[in-house]
Amino acid sequence: MPLWQQAGVAAGALLVLAVLLRIALRWRPSRVLGIVAAASQETGIILALFTFWQIARILGVTRVAGGLERADWIWHAEQWAHLPSEVSMEMFMLDHERWLRAANVFYSWVHFPAMNLFLVWLFTRHRDAYPSVRMTIVLFTGSSLLFHMFLPVAPPRMLTSAGFVDEAVVLGQSVYGEFGSGVAAQLSALPSVHVGWAFLIAYEVIRISPSRWRWLIVLHPVLTTLVVVVTANHFWADGIVAVVLLILAEIAGRALRNALRDLRERLSGRRRREPAPDLATPGAPPSWTAPASGSATMVADPGPLGPDTERAPLSGPRSAAVPPARDSGPGRVSHGSDHGGAAAGVEDPGTPRSRATPR
Repeated sequence: MPLWQQAGVAAGALLVLAVLLRIALRWRPSRVLGIVAAASQETGIILALFTFWQIARILGVTRVAGGLERADWIWHAEQWAHLPSEVSMEMFMLDHERWLRAANVFYSWVHFPAMNLFLVWLFTRHRDAYPSVRMTIVLFTGSSLLFHMFLPVAPPRMLTSAGFVDEAVVLGQSVYGEFGSGVAAQLSALPSVHVGWAFLIAYEVIRISPSRWRWLIVLHPVLTTLVVVVTANHFWADGIVAVVLLILAEIAGRALRNALRDLRERLSGRRRREPAPDLATPGAPPSWTAPASGSATMVADPGPLGPDTERAPLSGPRSAAVPPARDSGPGRVSHGSDHGGAAAGVEDPGTPRSRATPR
């Protein structure tokens, strides 16, 4: 089974496991299960991105025209810019076979393990910074993949006419095979993902880690850049373009994160400003709501009222709710309103109790 298929199967299994663990956490919260679920999810995402990357490179195999011509143009442009000669550096390494073998081992085995260790350290020690770094990695690697697919460039070791030697093949350490065997998959020198990832790791470690030893990580991008050049796998220009793409990916990632944060704050603020549901009694005016239990009550209407007459609730002591009684003569009930039954009647203390007759 090809590597990309293995990565795809592993990514699917890990993502399914993460979903199942998230469901289990709703029934029985557990710190250990939470960590395992988060780790499964992040590992599955990384493997899924790696699978997509490999598939995209395979689909771009047919776009190989001009790869050697572009490499030759870069070689002459570097000579015009008076950059250090990659041929001279490779010839020096060929005279020191032990160093060259060590450089080939570094090129073959440090690239992916270094990124994996960095992600594990970031996830376990500085998880709050993990999403932003992951976004930068995705943006940089994705933009590099577009270059590899639509702008193929051959590595220096293929320019034998300029004096380069595919010394990894000569020493039996090549991870690509003989020249002419699978050449299309190798026309991805510009930009150098090796250099881009090395600088990304160094920058994020220096930015995030509080340790005073963090500056030692600068050795990683320096060694990586020297290794890819002396092994004739990349030009100086490949590393320069990678660093520029990395800076653009970091800027774009920050802008995207700020936009998403502003969108979430706007949505949450809109939810907080939503009006409370209207609890008004059906048929009542919009501004009137039903009184709470034990508060003011409406006085029963003993007689007919006009259609436009308002009924005032009684709240507090009776003396505060009922206006002063008018002089209505002996034996007559005095009302607090000209409308019969609008307020509770108050009898004249000097007269016997009698029933009020409505008008």
